[in-house]
Amino acid sequence: MAKTAKKAAKKAAKKTAKKAVKKVAKKAAKKVAKKKAAAPKKKRKPNAAFMAPLTPSPALAAVVGSKGLPRTQIIKKIWDYIKKNGLQDKKNRRAINADAKLKLVFGGKDQITMFELAKIVNKHVK
Repeated sequence: MAKTAKKAAKKAAKKTAKKAVKKVAKKAAKKVAKKKAAAPKKKRKPNAAFMAPLTPSPALAAVVGSKGLPRTQIIKKIWDYIKKNGLQDKKNRRAINADAKLKLVFGGKDQITMFELAKIVNKHVK
């Protein structure tokens, strides 16, 4: 009789272990399902104010062209011009050296920092 009681106890232990494993697996599946439900994000729409075409002043038009462009594209074209002509300062990479065209845009300054660039562009667009 003692052997059958041991067998019954082993069976019961196996059953409870299986139930516990199933319970843990269910909880894990729920967590994964929650993560998957939160995963699909909507694509960001660009702000319309950044995409509005702006007309550059004659001084700025000499660098980026006279066609109306969004502010982001104007900044990008200025940076392309700076890199193409090697106008970024060698020691202080944050500084931009002016050539003849950029000196008009920079208001007569020989050098500005890249943080001032957006402020200066703002004065030259409508």
